[in-house]
Amino acid sequence: MGRQLSQQEIDAVFQNIQGRQAERSGSKRAALFDFRRPDRIAKSQLRAIHQLHDNFVRNLVSSLSAYLRSYLIVNLVSVEQLSYSEFLECLPSPTCIASLGLKPYDGNAVLELNSSLIFPILEILLGGDGKLQFNSQREITEIEQVLLDGLFRLILRDLREAWKFVTNIDFAIDTVETEPQFLQILAPTEAVVAVAIEIRIGDSIGMMNIAMPSIIIKMMRQKFDQQWSLRKSASTDQEQSRVLDIVRTSKLQSEVLLSGPKLLLRDLMNLEAGDILSFEYPVSRPVDLMLNGEKKYVGEMVNAGRRAAFRVANAFQDELR
Repeated sequence: MGRQLSQQEIDAVFQNIQGRQAERSGSKRAALFDFRRPDRIAKSQLRAIHQLHDNFVRNLVSSLSAYLRSYLIVNLVSVEQLSYSEFLECLPSPTCIASLGLKPYDGNAVLELNSSLIFPILEILLGGDGKLQFNSQREITEIEQVLLDGLFRLILRDLREAWKFVTNIDFAIDTVETEPQFLQILAPTEAVVAVAIEIRIGDSIGMMNIAMPSIIIKMMRQKFDQQWSLRKSASTDQEQSRVLDIVRTSKLQSEVLLSGPKLLLRDLMNLEAGDILSFEYPVSRPVDLMLNGEKKYVGEMVNAGRRAAFRVANAFQDELR
């Protein structure tokens, strides 16, 4: 009973205890979960929303370029889930932020345009070149809000067209504010899908941010699954119909040729009245029908009233050459 442990035996005991604790902690590793930010939509649906807004960006760059008559670049930066309070904290102040109605759905979305974009656009709409000579960090006036109505209508039109792949949503502006904290249309902990889009106009760079309530998007989950699963086959049918419409109106140059022997140009120039030119082409041999310079059919020459015609026998094949 009076035996003392050596230092090596003591170290071995502690190492054994630490190894068991590591195994126990590794087998029961806990994952953090924030109940204030529940994940309302699946990642597959989030990827579908990303693709939907990617199409929206491609249409928007064409529409804005034509509307402003200026070259610009539009890029989709991110699509992610946030709480509404976190979304508002990411927005600059002052800014131009609008509440959007989502008929026939109950609820509101948010559309925000940075001041660094608003004032260059106003400069272009008023006949300028978009290069500002003043500080743009100020609130927009009521007159400037009226000038931006056409811009918002254009953005909402393209947004409406992009969402038609899933469902029909009538986006409409309800109110416009200049301070993000004044637009309390959702609870601070409510989850939203935030879409960040970068817009470059000349030397000016700014962000356009869109936020839609996750609970509304979750209601569309079945429509997302139906539309995006059938989109490939639907696009294939549409593509076939489009190609057929193009082919129906196309024109081809057709000619029937007698493939006879070659003749020197000097012999052709020395021909005189009474000379006989032999083509060495039997009457029973079929003639070739050329479409745009390529042999496609073989057949025979026939009479169609007072005109000569070509009767198709069969399609041209390599063995007939």
